[in-house]
Order: sequence, then structure tokens, then C-alpha cells
Amino acid sequence: MTVVEQQPTQAQPAAARRAMIDSQLRVSGVNDPAVLAAFASVAREDFVPEARHGVAYADRSVPLGNGRVLAPALTHGKMLIEAAPVVTDSVLIVGGGSGYLAAVVAPLVGKLTVVESDPALAQGLPPRAGHWQIGPLAEGNAAGAPYTLILIDGAIDNVPPALAAQLAEGGRLVTGLVERGVTRLATGRKVDGNVVLTVLAEADFAPLAEFAAPKAWSF
Repeated sequence: MTVVEQQPTQAQPAAARRAMIDSQLRVSGVNDPAVLAAFASVAREDFVPEARHGVAYADRSVPLGNGRVLAPALTHGKMLIEAAPVVTDSVLIVGGGSGYLAAVVAPLVGKLTVVESDPALAQGLPPRAGHWQIGPLAEGNAAGAPYTLILIDGAIDNVPPALAAQLAEGGRLVTGLVERGVTRLATGRKVDGNVVLTVLAEADFAPLAEFAAPKAWSF
């Protein structure tokens, strides 16, 4: 007997997207109508490798290659609830990856800049939302500064001086933070030139190797 693999129909991803919103986002406190509409408008499966389409809407990270992952939708949803983006925001996304977070954020803000160190991550995927720059993540993109909101799509050990300098006074920063091997959601605001992070709940962020603190020498 010949087994023919059934190809997914257009309705299947749309249904999976609705289920993601209802069973992952809404029930976990991500209820802002504009944020939910943004998630509903983006086909998540278009931002992962073809072999991963079947798990694009699962409540877990999706490998993108080269050691990078697409964070769960809930992680991005919680980031955006804390960030509270508005149409007057000038936003920098650090770690553009495959472009999914940028696609979700773009309709919510006025100006969007994305920095990514690995251009191969976005090859062959849909047109990328925002103005993209290729370069070291920890250096951000000074040419577009100041930003009223910086989103770091991954977990870091600390906020590099370059990114703190690019954040406008009073601006917000939302990131994942690595603490004793656990990744948590953290948010901060720039006051008197300093960015102090407040650590919130645990969240499924993948650490970004470019931000890892140097290992302390010891006996």
C-alpha cells in the first residue's frame, strides 16, 4: 500500500494560530487587543525552517539553526505586554533572528530597527519588517538612536553600555536575563542615564552567546 503524506491546507495554520492565541496567550495574561491582533496577522510557520512547520505553533522554542531559536509565542507576548508599545515608539529589536518578532511588532510602533549578527537566519523567509542592520548584537545600532523602546530577543547576563547609551531618557528596555542558570523576563527604564532592570517571572528565553559575561578566573 502506498502512503501519501497529506499536505497541510491553508486553513490548518490559521486554526493553529487561533489556538495559539486562545490556549497560550489569552490564558496567560496576554490580552491586549492590539497585541493579539498583531499575533493573529503573522503566519508563524513562515519564519521557521520548512522542516519545523509542524511545530511552529507549539508552546516551545523552535530551532532556527546556527544555535539560534524562535522563542515561544508566550515569551514574545509577555515581552510586549511589559513593553506596552505605542505608535509613537522608535523601537530597536536586538537579535532579529528569522524576523518573526519584528513582524509582530511592526504594526504596533512608529519606527522599527532590527539588528542581527547572522544574516543567514533570514535567507529565504518572507520580507522582513523594519529596517535591518547586520552587525554585533551587543553594539546595537547607534545610527538610529535614540530609541524609546529596546527589545532584546534572548537572554543576556547584563545590558551592554552601547545599548544603554542608545536608549532614550525615560525609554524602556525588555529582555531575558540569565540568573544562576535560569532565564527570566526583565524590564527596565532609563533614568538619569542609567538602566536598572527589574526581574519578573521565569520565561523561556534562549541565552544569546554574544552577551555572555566573561568567566571569572578561580583556583
